[in-house]
Amino acid sequence: MKHNRKNNTLLGIITGLLAGFVFIVPVTSNAQTLEIGISGGVSYYLGDINPALPYVYSQPAYGAMVRYNINNRWSARFSYSRGKLKGDDLKSNVVKNRNLNFQTNINDFSLIGEFNFWDYFTGSRKNYFTPYIFGGIGFFTFKPFNFSGTNLNAHGTEGQNVGYNNRSPYKLWNFSFPFGFGFKYSLSDRFALGLEWGMRKTFTDYIDDISTTYYTNGDPVSDPTGMYDAGMQRGNEKTMDWYNFTLLSITYKFNLYGSKKCKDNVW
Repeated sequence: MKHNRKNNTLLGIITGLLAGFVFIVPVTSNAQTLEIGISGGVSYYLGDINPALPYVYSQPAYGAMVRYNINNRWSARFSYSRGKLKGDDLKSNVVKNRNLNFQTNINDFSLIGEFNFWDYFTGSRKNYFTPYIFGGIGFFTFKPFNFSGTNLNAHGTEGQNVGYNNRSPYKLWNFSFPFGFGFKYSLSDRFALGLEWGMRKTFTDYIDDISTTYYTNGDPVSDPTGMYDAGMQRGNEKTMDWYNFTLLSITYKFNLYGSKKCKDNVW
């Protein structure tokens, strides 16, 4: 319940900021444009198996986006990204003796606001490159399996299916707070390249199926080593899981009906 109240508060703050974005961003020209694009790259996870090292167990990822360019500085974007996250205690110097592992597909849906540092637009001959930052709110789905193919959520590795310590099965969806930075480069009047590093701060500690304590001794899925008794620490429930998409994208620009074509030195 404590985590739920905290999550609801954070989501309320993020949603309020995004709603305010619509009214605060200045629309300084009627030359708004729309872009569609595809992307490819890698995804990785940070959590109980891999607390801090980026790009460990990196997996292929891809996605698609629709971007609405409000003006040369501000954009709003909807993105879908799909990747795979995995981790293995045997390759970790932190908790190797625990001998746990997981892998999961991740489906990420994000509504994002972008800010360009420079006066950029696709097709510009002068301002054809810019770094940018972004933030927003997201929703994602996941379903962790171990390397042997066992559905870890269905198995209830921390006693969720038997009500141990009043635990119940965790949901296979959650919300996230996406943020990061990137670069945009105009290739022509219509096409542009993008490179983006984007973290997702989540509100679940179960992407890797590891959070609290062991509930029994001898379950080969929950405790492959057979070394840990019920009640002993299995994970750190005070820290939520994170994941990242690092993606290279290509986009195609449309001028919206009734808007002027973007030109250098106009805005």
